[in-house]
Amino acid sequence: MDNGVLQKLRKLQNFYLQCTLIYANLLLLIGSTEKVGFRPTFLLEALFSDNRLISLSQGEMERAVSEIVEPIVTSHGMELVDVEYRREARGWVVRIYIDKRGGVSLDDCVLVSNEVGPVIDVEDLFQSPYTLEVSSPGLNRALKKERDFERFKGRSVRIRIHNGIGKRRNFRGRLLGCTNGVIQIEMGGQVMDIPLSNVAKANLEFEF
Repeated sequence: MDNGVLQKLRKLQNFYLQCTLIYANLLLLIGSTEKVGFRPTFLLEALFSDNRLISLSQGEMERAVSEIVEPIVTSHGMELVDVEYRREARGWVVRIYIDKRGGVSLDDCVLVSNEVGPVIDVEDLFQSPYTLEVSSPGLNRALKKERDFERFKGRSVRIRIHNGIGKRRNFRGRLLGCTNGVIQIEMGGQVMDIPLSNVAKANLEFEF
């Protein structure tokens, strides 16, 4: 990276750090419960390493949180369904979805939140104030892993893919399962094969 560009980025980094510290102090004064990171942010996260600017995408941040959270969730006999990291009207939100056979209770969500929060703080992943939420996946539960597509065989699903199949990217049908990384859904009497690696988003469809 050009030295002039690098110097400008470092100045911007220092400026953002000062703003973050000021904001953190303001939060303390008003008694906010938001969690605050103290490293500067470029896009979602940016770190200088060996004079190179490294940016983590939103998806990479979500995967990083998943790696931290999943062992905690599974230790309590629950499963980690999904992690979302997004900016909303009130600011950044880290939303963790958990589930178990028979469904999760409010106590389950509080338990996981109380254990996950301090661990995430120690890892110092987030560079901006954020709100942590833990909840059940709801009726339109996300499907992420191959075992999810096997578990909910026979249910109606909606799937959006990265790379279109025959110029089509959105599919809705009856889930037949997933074998060797290939999802099968039945649509109007036809069976469609969708590689799991090509799935951008998949959810159960609520059936009345």
